[in-house]
Amino acid sequence: MRSYVVGGAVRDALLGLPVKDHDHVVVGATPEQMLAAGFRAVGKDFPVFLHPRTQEEYALARTERKTAPGYHGFVFHAAPDVTLEQDLVRRDLTINAMARAEDGSIVDPHNGRQDLQARLFRHVSDAFAEDPVRILRIARFAARLPDFTVASDTNALMRRMVDDGEVDALVAERVWQELARGLMERRPSRMLDVLRDCGALARILPELDAAWSASMLATIDRAAAQDHPLEVRFAVLARAMQGVDTIQAVCKRLKVPNECRDLAVMTAREIHTVGRAPLLTAEEIVTLCERCDAFRKPERFAQMLLAAACTESGDADSHAARLLAALGATRAVNAGEVAARHAGHKDRIPGAVHAARVEAVAAMLH
Repeated sequence: MRSYVVGGAVRDALLGLPVKDHDHVVVGATPEQMLAAGFRAVGKDFPVFLHPRTQEEYALARTERKTAPGYHGFVFHAAPDVTLEQDLVRRDLTINAMARAEDGSIVDPHNGRQDLQARLFRHVSDAFAEDPVRILRIARFAARLPDFTVASDTNALMRRMVDDGEVDALVAERVWQELARGLMERRPSRMLDVLRDCGALARILPELDAAWSASMLATIDRAAAQDHPLEVRFAVLARAMQGVDTIQAVCKRLKVPNECRDLAVMTAREIHTVGRAPLLTAEEIVTLCERCDAFRKPERFAQMLLAAACTESGDADSHAARLLAALGATRAVNAGEVAARHAGHKDRIPGAVHAARVEAVAAMLH
């Protein structure tokens, strides 16, 4: 029985990047031997085990065979006679098909180190074409390693996959998962570049493909450079789609989480109002806060202003500061006291609270 560290941990160590997780491949073992050694079985589709002390994943070396369209259509085979090289050849990219032995030596049957030095994403074999998720993964890697480019033969293979309809078999949850991870990388625009260059963006997000522009790429990278959370980054990206109805349709199709959807819709709906912040009256500001449910969810309102600042030029930061100060003034109003003064006329309470908030904002502005 021999174990090797494989995949991203080897790649990132060679690049001098922080290594977060270690995945291991075990050669020459059976599931029974793993269990006898104290490992805990967790794999559903193929044998994966957790180390009893480190809780890191150890998978038995395996081969795979394509049996149906999409990324679920595989049959896996794991046995003690499966070699490390057979396991590595099924991986997506040469830079992910390296292994480190227990003595520290690197097993590199597909010249991954050479492609690391050349800053290339290159597929290991034509089996790459059997799994459309790999297109999304390359795009995500491009966002994480923005100085890498896709090898021409790999890009041609990705184009054929798109033409053959493999991308159409992707389920919404997996598309969103990979897009979300890519949005949280160093330069999300590279993910979009790679998807568009192979034709996948037009199939996955045609609304974004139709709205393509250099300014769109710059704004999403600006959001990443400012280390904004996923909700803000998605709102910035969705802003390019031009229209609340379009954004809602995309979010429904990709099953985007509610927090991301709501912020994206709010940003698209209110961005022009936010851009007029210096001209807004106290009444208009309070109405804006009411529309955005800012009294109950001030953090989301602040995130909307961050998204607006990424997409609007000029004095966006000062606009945000003005609106946040106004929101602070409205939240200082004691709605309970106002309501108590109108206890005998409950129908007047909402208007009275609104008027008190307008008065507070007017005082702040002047």
